[in-house]
Amino acid sequence: MKRCLNRRGFLNAVGVAGLEIGLAGAPRLWAAEPVNGAPHAEKIGWRLGCHAYSFNRFTLFDAIEKTACLSLRSIEAYEGQKLSNYWPNVFVTEALPGDLRKSLKQKLADSGVKLACYFADNESRGVFEFTKEMDAETLVTEPRGSFDTLDKLCAEYEINVAIANHAKPTTYWSPDIVLKVCQGRSKRIGASADTAHWMRSGLNPTECLRKLEGRIISFHFRDMNEAGMNGHDVPFGSGVCDVKGMLAESYRQGIKAVFSIEYGYNVENNLPEITQCIRFFDETAAELVAKG
Repeated sequence: MKRCLNRRGFLNAVGVAGLEIGLAGAPRLWAAEPVNGAPHAEKIGWRLGCHAYSFNRFTLFDAIEKTACLSLRSIEAYEGQKLSNYWPNVFVTEALPGDLRKSLKQKLADSGVKLACYFADNESRGVFEFTKEMDAETLVTEPRGSFDTLDKLCAEYEINVAIANHAKPTTYWSPDIVLKVCQGRSKRIGASADTAHWMRSGLNPTECLRKLEGRIISFHFRDMNEAGMNGHDVPFGSGVCDVKGMLAESYRQGIKAVFSIEYGYNVENNLPEITQCIRFFDETAAELVAKG
């Protein structure tokens, strides 16, 4: 069961600004303004969730609780995050033992959060097996091996592979490169659209989405204060990525996907900014539906 307090209730409860309570066997209390998820977005098939990297100073269990506090139902986990403060030396990988996999699945179920996507540094069979066991639908990665083999693994495990674009000069920085490697492949192979990294690479995110039509599987959805490598994440609609334009293009394409909010700025206390992102996203979804 999630436990989430708004700022006033939180301070009344603990008496100390910013304090986080983590009792063994109990969830923490996270300070966040009330937000009702993204119901308008859900009606058009957009599943808004959090990338666990938004909470990279915390454990995956913490990230799940924070996501639940925001009334979001999906999370993208990433390889290498500490699992829980209960097991301080355990990190999330495909080598996670069976009992801890069970604990992770129970944590997700108790929180009402689905592990929709898993980000890993490789596309080995072991990673596919772990992704499948976690009931995730998409493996996000930068493929290094054979795409023939990758296509077969996608079919065998019924799991999508979304190719991550990091900033130039990484392998898949350009949508043209992603389209080239996807040519002739099943629709289970496509793009994980990281809108901020496109800006860092000098690309227009909306134009990138237009190019990738039919191959977009998931999103690392972000807005930036400025273009280039010095830019950082800001609440949706307050930066230079043209969030409304990106969502309008996604709506035009009829994309049904997981939009993972990746907010890697002010990580110690970014729930207020992420709350702003959720509200802007859902309000824009409502506007798009109203326009038809």
